[in-house]
Amino acid sequence: MSWRKLAFNTLAVVGIATITGCVAVERRAESRELRSETRTPPIGEFITLDDGRRVHAWVQGAGPDVVLIHGASGNLRDMTFDLAGRLTDRYRVIAFDRPAMGYTDRADPRYNTIPDNGAETVQEQAQMLQLAADKLGVQRPIVLGHSFGGSVALAWALERPEETGGLIVVSGASNPWPGGLGPSYTIPSSSLGGRVAVPLVSALMPQKLLKTMVDGVFRPQSAPEGYADYLGGGLALRPDTLRANARQLTTLKPQLAQMVTRYPTLSMPVEIIHGDADDTVPIHIHAIPLSQQIPNAHLTVLPGIGHMPHHTSAPVVVAAIDRAAARAGLHPAP
Repeated sequence: MSWRKLAFNTLAVVGIATITGCVAVERRAESRELRSETRTPPIGEFITLDDGRRVHAWVQGAGPDVVLIHGASGNLRDMTFDLAGRLTDRYRVIAFDRPAMGYTDRADPRYNTIPDNGAETVQEQAQMLQLAADKLGVQRPIVLGHSFGGSVALAWALERPEETGGLIVVSGASNPWPGGLGPSYTIPSSSLGGRVAVPLVSALMPQKLLKTMVDGVFRPQSAPEGYADYLGGGLALRPDTLRANARQLTTLKPQLAQMVTRYPTLSMPVEIIHGDADDTVPIHIHAIPLSQQIPNAHLTVLPGIGHMPHHTSAPVVVAAIDRAAARAGLHPAP
């Protein structure tokens, strides 16, 4: 056999093995996605917008409207695990899956087809959720956002300042930060990484590692018993969700740089809650400057608390909602 034929045959075998491996990875990722959705099904209702997009919303309770917006890599179950149940006796609580997260559609259907699979801006996300809220008859809501959801909540208030009863920013990303986000986000947000790395992560990440990562978000506290299973971390590992989440995060910083100049215009009651041990969204970069940028904002600093105070310090968050409602003249149901 000539060396040319040997080289050709070797390349053919490598090519077939590569293709076979890619197909196997894709099938494994698809199978895992199906299992995740079976184990963690929608728990709310679907709001269909006039253009056909669907928003997954959990709605319970009676009284003034409170909107809850979850953070990165999450879904509305983060809010319904504990916090929502503390409010439904006197508020109507609406927890949304953010666009491209959980079971809510992309903010722009073109993001499913264009080559770089672009990212929803926080403004687009706020607008889409507001349209869903309109369908539900929401009026002058107290809008609470956690982490990345805090950015969306700020965008919500900036979009509809007169129609927002109050704003609660919990561990929220509000200001540009120094440096970048690192390869764990930049790689999956790239076109090549999105096509190659994302399916591998989706198919092969061990469940134990996923639970370890969830605990890491709560550091220095730990996730409550049963939280990881209830949240359904497998939903975040779906390839489309992984790509969308990474791209939303890597495009956030310049959006915040533009939003900062508008924060002084916010006149509704604003409560800011942040743990001083939060190393995911550091307080000195976000909450403290935000409290100085928004007139009459009230900042609550939680000593020794990490990134998840709506779980680890839920009574403090509930009290902030009650204060904002009172300042807005919204009277909880008896």
